Amino acid sequence: MANRHIRRIIALSLSLAAASGLMAQTEQEKWDLLNERGYPQWFSDAKLGIFVHWGLYSVPAYAGKEGYSEWLYKGLMNREPGRMKIMSLYADTSLPVREMYGQLADHWHAELWQPQEWAKMFKDAGARYVMLVTKHHDGYSLFADPFSPQWNSTVSGPRRDIVAELTKAVRQAGLRMCFYYSLPEWSNPLHRWTVDPDSTLERYVTRHMIPQFRFLVDRFRPDAIFADGDWDFTAEQLHSADLIRWYYGMVGDDAIVNDRWGKGTQHGFRTPEYSAGIADLDRPWAECRGIGRSFGLNRNEDLDNYMTDRELIQHFCELVAHGGGLTLNVGPAADGTIPMIQQERLRSLGQWLKVNGEAIYGTWPVRDMLCHRSRTTAAMPHTTAIDFDWVRNAPLKGMPVDNFEVEWTGITPTPPAEGDYILRINGDDEVWMPVGRDTLYYNHAWADNARSQTTVHMDGSSVLAMKVRYRERELEATVHVDWSRDGGKTFTPVYADWEGTASWERTVRCFTQNGDNLYVIEFERPGREMVIPSMPKLDKRAAITLLGTTATLKWRQKRDGTLVIDLTAVSAKEINALDHAWVFKISK
Repeated sequence: MANRHIRRIIALSLSLAAASGLMAQTEQEKWDLLNERGYPQWFSDAKLGIFVHWGLYSVPAYAGKEGYSEWLYKGLMNREPGRMKIMSLYADTSLPVREMYGQLADHWHAELWQPQEWAKMFKDAGARYVMLVTKHHDGYSLFADPFSPQWNSTVSGPRRDIVAELTKAVRQAGLRMCFYYSLPEWSNPLHRWTVDPDSTLERYVTRHMIPQFRFLVDRFRPDAIFADGDWDFTAEQLHSADLIRWYYGMVGDDAIVNDRWGKGTQHGFRTPEYSAGIADLDRPWAECRGIGRSFGLNRNEDLDNYMTDRELIQHFCELVAHGGGLTLNVGPAADGTIPMIQQERLRSLGQWLKVNGEAIYGTWPVRDMLCHRSRTTAAMPHTTAIDFDWVRNAPLKGMPVDNFEVEWTGITPTPPAEGDYILRINGDDEVWMPVGRDTLYYNHAWADNARSQTTVHMDGSSVLAMKVRYRERELEATVHVDWSRDGGKTFTPVYADWEGTASWERTVRCFTQNGDNLYVIEFERPGREMVIPSMPKLDKRAAITLLGTTATLKWRQKRDGTLVIDLTAVSAKEINALDHAWVFKISK
């Protein structure tokens, strides 16, 4: 019976791939139809999901301080020294990468894993869905996979069907079960992603990816699919439109997919990654990120990489206030336990939501008053070169990952040798540098038109005084200042005594609404009086309460809209029982 089921899946998959090239509909028409379908309301209302990255990479649990540990296989392909050194503790590093990597299964026992405990932990954290990585880019499946029969968790490693067990536990806990699925694989002999030419991709897609995906969906019927690894391919190469349409038909109206199905696709819930969120409300979105800087567990991370309870809760509130949500990742250890620091963050988030969840679940943004902010500045650490790639982190603890500025001044400690120097700047997003009567300017979006280098003459007796201004908007954060003495053949950083100051807009409160209720989420502990400027005119009969307390609060509103709330009716004990973010409910 099982073999007959697999043969049916393969036959249907091959017919799907063939039909995709023969149907009268154009690719654009297929996507237009998918977009007309709309998106289920449950995802927009859920706000919080738990991502789970767990696999062979969880054995060494290693990357650079800012790296993704789940990209271990790719690091081994590139023979990265740090990862090769760690792997030597677990495997024979003289072997081909797939064989070497496969030896990690001998160390992955999952001996302490209890899926019911995970499900309870996620529910207690306030999550409404769980997003499990069923197969990452390494191609190793966490389910009984007839399409990778020797490369899955039921025949090696823990020898358990992780997808089946966790899906059962999550649904029994009353949460929705969703799957992450990597479209390409680094390890598949039909097409090794980033190694083999595109000419072999169709064979991989039709013989492996499509039937494997259909088997997974047909067996488990997940509420959402988070596809990934699409950026090197078009949606047409991946047969994405046909695959999504089939998935929707199989699961029904509650099914939803993300936006990573091929270059240029404009369908699915948006997935900003390690960002400050987005403002687009044309379709649902949820930021995905770890509590630290990696998805898979990275034992090499510094403590400061982890968000504090307050940072996590306030960041989550700000995402919701902008109309989005959060798919928050945990990276379990190889033994099946979730690290205590991650558990503690989940517990704090859940405790906060038990009190304040009505200001989060099922809410929507308040137009024209998403957040109130104040300008903040801080000194940057002294550096000898402006040569930064901050990737997923801000330069300073407490800064946002997007939307900040840094200004450096620098003086070369000794006069540079005499000669002509080509001075060059670049970065993502914008860099300015005055040079004499000129100003160098680089904009990542306008790289071809940027004036990013000039020639300066040093007489060998004068130091060089410099100023650099950098502006980060979103995603990658990089800035470099370097120069060349050999006409541009080689460049080195401009070494100097660089002092910098960072500035950004710090959120002090944000707003959500649900029905006739308006919620004001304060990021600073309130005193005996709360003053909120620029509020819309409130009805005189409006009632104001502080969630987690019992008293109805007195209030008054000035002509300029400033709302003044009297908190003297709230006891110190009640105030002290609240933390991280304080929510005022205004009911009409």
